[in-house]
Amino acid sequence: MSLNPALMEPLLPSEGKYVLSDLSKEIFIHAGSLNAQLPAEKTRQSVVEVVRIMNSYYSNLIEGHKTFPREIEKALNDKFSLNAEEKNNQLLSVSHVKVERLMERRIREENPNVYSREFLCWIHREFYERLPKALRISYTKSGKPYEIVPGEIRNFNVDVGRHVPLDFNDLPKFLTMFEQRYSSQKILPTNRLIAAAAAHHRLLWIHPFGDGNGRVARLFSHAVMLQEKVGGYGLWTLSRGLARNKKDYFACLNNADFPRVNDLDGRGNLSEKYLAEFCEFFLKTVLDQIQFMEKALSLNELEKGILFYISRIERVFKKDESSGFQLLAAVLREGEIQRGSVPTITCKKETAARKILQLALDAHLLESDTPKGPVRLAFPAKVLESYFPKLAQELE
Repeated sequence: MSLNPALMEPLLPSEGKYVLSDLSKEIFIHAGSLNAQLPAEKTRQSVVEVVRIMNSYYSNLIEGHKTFPREIEKALNDKFSLNAEEKNNQLLSVSHVKVERLMERRIREENPNVYSREFLCWIHREFYERLPKALRISYTKSGKPYEIVPGEIRNFNVDVGRHVPLDFNDLPKFLTMFEQRYSSQKILPTNRLIAAAAAHHRLLWIHPFGDGNGRVARLFSHAVMLQEKVGGYGLWTLSRGLARNKKDYFACLNNADFPRVNDLDGRGNLSEKYLAEFCEFFLKTVLDQIQFMEKALSLNELEKGILFYISRIERVFKKDESSGFQLLAAVLREGEIQRGSVPTITCKKETAARKILQLALDAHLLESDTPKGPVRLAFPAKVLESYFPKLAQELE
């Protein structure tokens, strides 16, 4: 029997709306502050690439795959592990990073409807088409294998823990309702982030794909934050917050699957109380991650991290440590500098200054597009723990 899409109601919680509205306002305030932390565009672009790797790292952790930033960095340079399992995890990470880059460019150039079936299937297709066929196979609970077709909604039924997802025949009309309601202009600007939180759950509740629904949902939420112009996005990672609170994340998702508890629990088929609780968890996670990066990306904190690395971890400059630090700190603040300014920055004669610059380049602490071009700060995986303490943590 065909199901009515109204079974997905409520799509927005009215319970706890004042708490959720206050969280939304606070997110925009802190996001604006984060946006101003790195005024130098070149430095900002480099940090965005670091955070992109972190998104991939933590998204993999949520799925139970552990691939450290160093291994992701190697894979992005086509250097894969000889161990089959580690290589597979690297391939998943690389696909995430590449899809995220592509998605950001599409949003910037096309401004698509990120709630549309087309966009969701596009994310899924772009992710899975980058994987070898062996990684496009999944299994039912009984162990029966089935192929994941990139970009195609499922044409079979699945079971996912306690929640029994929709019959595959009902997916098109539920996805149509998802698109129409969440992209509606009737949703006030002050409620757009609440809608983004609720949509994250409802997309997983619909479970449109045979596999990869969690990855698509996190990439989708990334897209929504970009389109809603949450300041500083790209400089913080939602997946880090979800991975660090994985138990609560899954518990809140599962609770929001519950049907209406009683007559006081809204008017829809599903529980409004638990949807509101998920939205609160989601928005608090967003706020927490923005505030974490606000502190981490302050110029003073970054300078401390740079000094710690060159004085304790890798003594690149040896007796010229002070001059080396002055060079790196100047590039941090300016974004990029001309090579001819290095003697002034380091207070060294030209030959000595050129040697300090070359040491920084050889150690991959600085980088340049050409042998004589301006230099900018580099963020190889080896420096992340020093420059951004706690950004990449091994979680249980």
